[in-house]
Amino acid sequence: MQISAGDLEFEWISDWAELPSADSAARGWAHHGAAFSTEGQIVTFHPTESLVVILTPAGDLVRSFGVPVTEAHGLTLATHGYMQSIWIADNGRKRDPDHDYDYMPEPPVGKVVRVSMTGEVELELDTPAIPAYENDLFSPTSAIAFDDRCGGNGDIWVADGYGQSLVHRYNAAGDFLSSIDGTEGAGRFDCPHSLWIDTRPDAPELLVADRANGRVQVFDMEGGYIRTIGADYFDRPTVFADYGENVLVGELNARVTIVGPNDELVGYLGDNTPVSEEPAWPNEPGDNDIPRRTSRLVEGLFNSPHGITSDDDGNIYVTEWLIGGRYTKLRLVG
Repeated sequence: MQISAGDLEFEWISDWAELPSADSAARGWAHHGAAFSTEGQIVTFHPTESLVVILTPAGDLVRSFGVPVTEAHGLTLATHGYMQSIWIADNGRKRDPDHDYDYMPEPPVGKVVRVSMTGEVELELDTPAIPAYENDLFSPTSAIAFDDRCGGNGDIWVADGYGQSLVHRYNAAGDFLSSIDGTEGAGRFDCPHSLWIDTRPDAPELLVADRANGRVQVFDMEGGYIRTIGADYFDRPTVFADYGENVLVGELNARVTIVGPNDELVGYLGDNTPVSEEPAWPNEPGDNDIPRRTSRLVEGLFNSPHGITSDDDGNIYVTEWLIGGRYTKLRLVG
């Protein structure tokens, strides 16, 4: 099946990824991201187990390794000279199939870690020592470094999307520097779910997926507000990936949005927003009100995009938020 947006056309390739521990993968409620490495491989996460999974663009398993997190929610890559590392935002709890898909543990214990491409912990960020966390939880959803690849100074930006709806800045050594909450710009963040450093402009910009407000807020790399994108065409912007002169935005409510170089809407891929109104979405109702993997998955239409990346050939890879996950490749054909 082929789908398109603007002048871009893709072949939809279902069940693209070869996962380790396939039996357990079918039970886990996937809730993670994806990234494209300097080695030309796709880096993502297992739906159930605390495993980083590395795949070829054809979907073949290269290797997997364990990392000390509860839920590898946000996943981005960083470069330091010739070395690449993985930033993982661990929101601190996961829906457990052995507990009727309730979140475990409660309360969550969120953290941010940087690991090597073989899983060794290189750096862990502390919860910011600010009043917002004296009695409330830190539950980060995204972390990204202003690193060599971006021409930056090594600062690390963290979105606490599931905790206090704040975005924090740390220096390269992991020391907390400051926070922004959106009031500097279009208004208070409501689930700042994901972050992206946009290197298309002469001066790089920090994009914040202000998900529950249905917009993207843009800041300079000192945290100064610049503008807002897409309040008139986004639904629930969730995750970013660069795409040449464009930016890809995965929207949880069932589509991938392509945004052009002047913040204009290029088009939607796999738009299926009505599915988010179905009972027990992104899954479906099961026995005793326990959700089960949905039977509503349709080729060519998304269900719940949560992670996205692209490769050097213009192909797009999407991971989705549901029991068992869904890993889809969109192969660029025109």
